[in-house]
Amino acid sequence: MNKDSKIYIAGHNGMVGSAIKRNLEAKGFTHIVTRSKDELNLLSEQAVSAFFAAEQPEFVILAAAKVGGIVANNTYRGQFIYENLMIQNHIIHQSYLNGVKKLLFLGSSCIYPRDAAQPMSESALLTGILESTNEPYAIAKIAGIKMCEAYHAQYGCNFISIMPTNLYGQNDNYDLEKSHVLPALIRKMVLGKSLLENDWAALRNDLNKRPIEGVVGSASDEAILKILNKYGISNDKGEVAITLWGSGSPLREFLHVDDMADSSVYLLLNYDAPDTLPSHVNAGCGSDVSIKELSEMVQKTVGYTGKINWDATKPDGTPRKLMDVSKLNNLGWKPSISLEEGIKKVVAAY
Repeated sequence: MNKDSKIYIAGHNGMVGSAIKRNLEAKGFTHIVTRSKDELNLLSEQAVSAFFAAEQPEFVILAAAKVGGIVANNTYRGQFIYENLMIQNHIIHQSYLNGVKKLLFLGSSCIYPRDAAQPMSESALLTGILESTNEPYAIAKIAGIKMCEAYHAQYGCNFISIMPTNLYGQNDNYDLEKSHVLPALIRKMVLGKSLLENDWAALRNDLNKRPIEGVVGSASDEAILKILNKYGISNDKGEVAITLWGSGSPLREFLHVDDMADSSVYLLLNYDAPDTLPSHVNAGCGSDVSIKELSEMVQKTVGYTGKINWDATKPDGTPRKLMDVSKLNNLGWKPSISLEEGIKKVVAAY
């Protein structure tokens, strides 16, 4: 891949896609092609076909996807499997038809069985039952891996896949209905702190930037308190409490999106589709923390001093999700941003 190679990033406005774009630009790559959702409907085979025929990209990074946390995955199950299958089917197939030199498909650690041995190695794929709450999304991502492998086996396509652990960082989704655990924790703590300090200007400013179910900063105090309470941020007679889902015991691994982007570009430059399976590569930091420990780290960084309650009636999700990253490490890449450093950066930016 040369500095002037034509590179198409699908999903360049998302957290991962935008980070990869920044990483490529910082490394001096000058010919990056992007399209917003309004400009190109990836669910349309005709639209994607016309785009590839016109643009003829040499390299493709498939970071476009319908994503979300445990609530969104469990609520919009049909949309998650349909939209992700369609997006990747169209892009992978058109990459083959148009002679793309290399494609990188981005998946997720949820592809592995719920009870997979920890840490989860690439060989654990398809060895057990998936976590039910995100099964549709996981099946779509597994199909993407297998499609890349199949196109390599039949057509010789240099299509590779990377499976990141839980990501966080710039351009994350802070929608409390659809966000992943870390951005949700950060926003809840920030809102809880504002509520605790009776800082209504900060509360209204936050809602103006990121409305919750249509509730904006100009809404009444009652409406704001009602929507905050719905999402577990309550103020009962001056006692502020944040309610978090589950027991807090599940263990999770987190990788800053800038590290994820760097590992993705590293694979594009240094890793080709192998004939032996599994072909995909895990990306992570190789260590994990409990959700309770994570909440305490965020609480300390934000400076929230109110109560934290755990709602054990809500699902925990997979008990543990730690990636075996020895394959990526052996290829010569390791992360550079610690979780503590990363959380400080994200909270400051928020």
